[in-house]
Amino acid sequence: MSRPSLEEPDNAVVSQLVSRRRLLLLGGAAGAVALSGAGAAASAADRNNTGTGTSTLDSVKAAASASSTCMSLTTEQIEGPYYIDYELFRKNVVEDRTGVPLLLVLRAVDSATCKPLRNSAIEIWHCDASGVYSGYTEIGNGGGGMPPGQPPSGTPTPPPDGPGGGGGGGGGHATPTDDLTWLRGIQMTDHQGFVTFRTVFPGWYTGRAVHIHTKVHTGGSRTSDGYTGGRTCHTGQFYFSEDAVEATADSAPYNTNNVTRVTLDQDSIYPGTGTRGGMLKLLYDKRHIERGVIGSLTMAVDPSATNEDGGGGAPGGAPSPTT
Repeated sequence: MSRPSLEEPDNAVVSQLVSRRRLLLLGGAAGAVALSGAGAAASAADRNNTGTGTSTLDSVKAAASASSTCMSLTTEQIEGPYYIDYELFRKNVVEDRTGVPLLLVLRAVDSATCKPLRNSAIEIWHCDASGVYSGYTEIGNGGGGMPPGQPPSGTPTPPPDGPGGGGGGGGGHATPTDDLTWLRGIQMTDHQGFVTFRTVFPGWYTGRAVHIHTKVHTGGSRTSDGYTGGRTCHTGQFYFSEDAVEATADSAPYNTNNVTRVTLDQDSIYPGTGTRGGMLKLLYDKRHIERGVIGSLTMAVDPSATNEDGGGGAPGGAPSPTT
């Protein structure tokens, strides 16, 4: 199945993230989240607001760029059953989905040289607040067959190709059920290796902790036909702290999802290795997460490698049956 690869203009569905000054006034020390790396620098910028006009987003990027330490290779993780190579080049992937606004600030660097991967492509896809993926709405939340827009409830019946996990066993790929495209997108990295995506905080579905899928493509180029040539050098997943997920669970539309949520400790794919395993650094007002979240992560990859499907979950382990 193929989709047009033309740039799509940002839409106005996603609300604006709370400003740096307002975040400080509303949240105080709670709003200026104490995070390591990029998040800590952004918090420091908030606390030392001097009216220079430098945004929190700029602070996040500056902190990531300032690091000269080579990182451990980011863990490869399975692609899952819901990947579709639509190659929709766009920053805003929200379309008509509702939920807590999420600004993803992602960077790719060479794990051997620490240099940013310029003119490479970073791709993301994830479920909506009710746990449903575009392209697979007839499968629903975990295989329950819920139509799009309806909040899931109860425990869905898994499809026959794998237990739990929302359809698709280890290495299986589900057949798309529709042509919808929300919460999917790809972008070319800038000269510092960055891309940003406007999306919404994902929900959850049977068998998995809250997560976002990603691929990093290198060696190719963007053309009128999409991303041409090169290779997929990294396939991974991003994760969220339990505090943040619990905070969203109390707000609409997440509070209508009655499917039992899997925690990070219970997830069979998250490797438990923090940043290396895909744990996002998050910045948000802890009293008002509904106003928006900034999630950032630098991925250290081998640009000459080929990792189409990630190979498996935790290092040294066999691929999990859930995705």
